[in-house]
Amino acid sequence: MSSQFQLMRERRFLPFFLTQFLGAFNDNVYKNALVVLITFQAARYTTLSPGVLVNLAAGIFILPFFLFSATSGQLADKHEKSRLIRITKLMEIGVMGLGTLAFALDSLALMFAALFLMGTQSSIFGPVKYAILPVHLREHELVGGNALVESGTFVAILVGTIAGGVTIALPGGAVWVSAVVLVVAVLGYVASRGVPAAPIAAPDLKVNWNPLTETWRNIAFTRGNRTVFLSILGISWFWFYGALFLSQFPGYAKDVLGGDEHAVTLLLALFSVGIGVGSLLCERLSGKHVEIGLVPFGSIGLSLFAFDLWWASPAAAHAGEALPLATVLASPATWRALFDLVMIGVFGGFFIVPLYALVQARSEPGHRSRIIAGNNILNALFMVVAAGLGAGLLAAGCTIPQLILITAILNAAVALYIYTLVPEFLVRFIVWLLVHTVYRLRVKGVEHIPEEGPALLVANHVSFVDALVIMAASRRPIRFVMDHHIFRWPILSFVFRSSRAIPIAPAKEDATMMERAFDEVARALKAGELVGIFPEGRITDDGELKPFRPGIRRIVERTPVPVVPLALRGLWGSSFSRKDGPALSRPFRRGFFSRIELVGGAPFAPEAATPESLQAAVAGLRGEMR
Repeated sequence: MSSQFQLMRERRFLPFFLTQFLGAFNDNVYKNALVVLITFQAARYTTLSPGVLVNLAAGIFILPFFLFSATSGQLADKHEKSRLIRITKLMEIGVMGLGTLAFALDSLALMFAALFLMGTQSSIFGPVKYAILPVHLREHELVGGNALVESGTFVAILVGTIAGGVTIALPGGAVWVSAVVLVVAVLGYVASRGVPAAPIAAPDLKVNWNPLTETWRNIAFTRGNRTVFLSILGISWFWFYGALFLSQFPGYAKDVLGGDEHAVTLLLALFSVGIGVGSLLCERLSGKHVEIGLVPFGSIGLSLFAFDLWWASPAAAHAGEALPLATVLASPATWRALFDLVMIGVFGGFFIVPLYALVQARSEPGHRSRIIAGNNILNALFMVVAAGLGAGLLAAGCTIPQLILITAILNAAVALYIYTLVPEFLVRFIVWLLVHTVYRLRVKGVEHIPEEGPALLVANHVSFVDALVIMAASRRPIRFVMDHHIFRWPILSFVFRSSRAIPIAPAKEDATMMERAFDEVARALKAGELVGIFPEGRITDDGELKPFRPGIRRIVERTPVPVVPLALRGLWGSSFSRKDGPALSRPFRRGFFSRIELVGGAPFAPEAATPESLQAAVAGLRGEMR
């Protein structure tokens, strides 16, 4: 597919997207209508203050995620997912029917009961929602699919929140809200009828109905893969960050910007649009595969623009009557704050979409839904902590701009901690940065690199960053065999060590290291990994292809695997090549964004992979462009 938007024409995606969109919209119509009702008319129902009721409503909605997510994950793994989706949409019709009855009877208790059941329905739908995407989407579509889902969800939240507030404020508002939520629930069920069936992940699973023990078990599933677990912590941190920001919008609009309720809506709209734009840009920036290099990029933006939002905020809180939106927008400081808010949303999209795609791609299919259920539990926990932290800091005398600054600092600290634990994130960021600043990479034929199983990749050696360029183009990690001098290059050494590159030396220089390298290559291939080598043995000093050394034969004779020829084009003459002297002797001699290419060819069978045949294949793929 040339664009993620083509998924919107596909039956395997569009019905699911509409189901998710309508569900998110409906939840927020009802929630915000209820919040507005109890904010302005609490005295009709109880002696409790509106503030207490609003926080109680938030707690009631999120409680089912703690109680039922673990069970929901089991059900999603044990049963067919499209059928479960339809059942949850039928539940939604029933829940909205109860909400309609609550409005008709003007019963606050029934309204809260409907809110609790709405949270229950959402907690059941959550594991199915993210577990079904990798079933119906190919690996190169996961980022685009998640981007559409995330951007659509935030748009649905925005439109639903506005619609709920506006509708309940109309004469006879409760009737209008009831009509909207019932109609949308029915439309959601109709859309769910088109979701294709998905294979059952674990049909023999015995459901554990104890929510406490199963919750702990689900969290243990998330810890089974270190990268997946830390990605889930990253997702949960994003929801912590987002919840902390969203809860401050009313206060920031009123006390800092001096605006009215229209200013609050504007802040929410810009934040949501920013996340939608950032999510949709992920596919283009990631080259249509799960590019976790965008995650550090996103975290940098989340801290940088939050810091600037604090810096740009007026020092003194606004006092007096709320100003009309036009007056608020007349201030340059407001425009800077709004820009920061949009960029926080954009970089939030860069941060969250690859993490969701990574969790889906690397989770064990047999218990993927339970892993996502564990993710939902941790998300809910982080959001509750965020609400408590925000309330506590504000009660202690912290201003909203100071709270934003604390959030920016915390985000930087958490990001550094996660990237220290899993260097793969930073490695991919460095690789991604290289091919999006110094170079402009065009890729052809990389579909010949197998999506699973072992293979040996062979390429011409033009510069010190050849391995990084190939890593950027590959959807799978590659372990490169490289000269031990290049392996120890400053800065690049971090990348090579973190990607588990294999240093090698000539036999006359260090025979022990050479033998150790061949042993490690064999182990890697037997483990089903990709191994990359540069058979010329050294970086070219004249741009021409040198004879391929016989080490290729030794590798495939010991471990027979397919051999994929790759050709790097356009790197000769770049900063990291040896044209006209040592590398980096003339930095950026071709400027930024110089065009380079990686071209892949059809795999060779092990018995046909001779140095001569592979050299001829690489030379043919390279052509005249050095």
